[in-house]
Amino acid sequence: MRVAFVGKGGAGKSAIAGTFCRFLARRGEPVLAVDSDPLPGLALSLGLDIDDDVRIPDEAVRERAEGERGPRFRLVDDLDVVESIGRWSVEAPDGVRFLQFGKVKGQAESGQRLWKSQMAFRQITNRLPDDHWHVVGDLPGGTRQPFTGWGTFARTVLIVVEPGSAGILSAKRLARMIDLENVSQVYAIVNKVRSPDDADMVAERTGIEVVGAIPWDEAFADAERARRAPIDEAPGSEAVREVESVVDRVVARETVGA
Repeated sequence: MRVAFVGKGGAGKSAIAGTFCRFLARRGEPVLAVDSDPLPGLALSLGLDIDDDVRIPDEAVRERAEGERGPRFRLVDDLDVVESIGRWSVEAPDGVRFLQFGKVKGQAESGQRLWKSQMAFRQITNRLPDDHWHVVGDLPGGTRQPFTGWGTFARTVLIVVEPGSAGILSAKRLARMIDLENVSQVYAIVNKVRSPDDADMVAERTGIEVVGAIPWDEAFADAERARRAPIDEAPGSEAVREVESVVDRVVARETVGA
C-alpha cells in the first residue's frame, strides 16, 4: 500500500496515521512511515521519543550541473534508495521504520538545507520499489502543500475530517486537488465524532466515501496532549479500536483494487 494522510491542521491526522502504521505493522507487514511536515508530529504518535532531527543528510544530495535539466537538487547518482532507508530511517515500536525530511529549527532551516532534504525525500519516496514496504505518509496540514510533489508516492489518500463547516470545506478542497491519474482511491476518515449522524453528514456534504468514524475519546485526546502514542497510552479506547478497523477496511479495499 501507498497511503497519504491529509487534512486541515489540527484535524488529528498524525495521531491516526501513527496508530494506523502500528496496527499495520502488527500484522507482520513491513511499514515505512514518512513525515513530510516541517513541523512534524508523526514520530510521537508512533511512540518514538526523539528530539534529534531524522533527516536525509546533505551528502546524499548534489546540485544540478550546468546544462542539466530537472530539479536543482537531486540524489547523488549512485545512491541506492532501498539502502538509504536502512541508513537514514529509525526503528519505531512494532518494527515500523520512520523517515522524515527535516524539521524547521529557525530561519536558517527554512533555506537551502531544508530544501535539499525535501527534494531528496521526494525522490526517495517516489523511487521506492513496491515490494519492500507499505509506505504511509503524514503530509503537511492544510490545502497548500499536500499535492505539490509531497504526496506523489501515494495511491490511496485518506482525508481526515472534523465534522464541522471548516473541516468539511477543507476536505472538499483537498479532494479537488488530488491528481486522480496517480491516486486510485480517496476516502474520508471522520475524526472527533460526537453524533451518530456526523459520518453521514460528512459523506453527503463532501461526496467522499467515509472509511472510518473515530469517536471523540478523552483517552485518545489525553495521549495526544501528552505527546504519547495513543496505541500505547490508551490501547483499549474506542478511538484506537476504530483506527484498527480502518486498517481492516483500507487493506480490504486495496486487495479488491489490486
